[in-house]
Amino acid sequence: MPTWKSRGLRGSTLEDFINQTNEVYKEHNLALIQKIPTPITPVNIDQQTRHITLAYFEQKSTVDYIGVVQGIPVCFDAKECNSETFPLQNIHEHQMDFMKRFEAQDGISFFIIYFSVKEQFYYLSYEEALFFWERGKNGGRKSFRIDELKEEYFFSLKPNLPVPYLDMIQKDLEKR
Repeated sequence: MPTWKSRGLRGSTLEDFINQTNEVYKEHNLALIQKIPTPITPVNIDQQTRHITLAYFEQKSTVDYIGVVQGIPVCFDAKECNSETFPLQNIHEHQMDFMKRFEAQDGISFFIIYFSVKEQFYYLSYEEALFFWERGKNGGRKSFRIDELKEEYFFSLKPNLPVPYLDMIQKDLEKR
């Protein structure tokens, strides 16, 4: 398995693993999930290579992924943390607002957090994220520790399935 030591590749490697998982889910007709590109406006384009060399973001993106799992709409964002404490500044207000609205439409919203220091994945439901978010907004900790999280929502890699999050969605559904 690739190591995630390079700071510049951390997020994209996590996304690569999620994209591979999404392909497996699609091939087995379990889910259809798409990566949402962040809209950009190119400023400079290298005419020889036709690559964008300078651009700016047109608007704030909502979440990284959106789709459907067995008829249930889902959206989620992928985050990585290299310590045992996750700073809430890594979750943006517009993401929480989007997820709130998505849940109000009977969708399922969550974050996949990779704690690289422990090599563990965590399924953070919108409801649990909201608890930490509101705690921070009301003067409490502006982060959460790995030991505050629910043990049953930690998961690990499976053979040929780098980020097997469907089991966590099932657990989430059973508790709703």
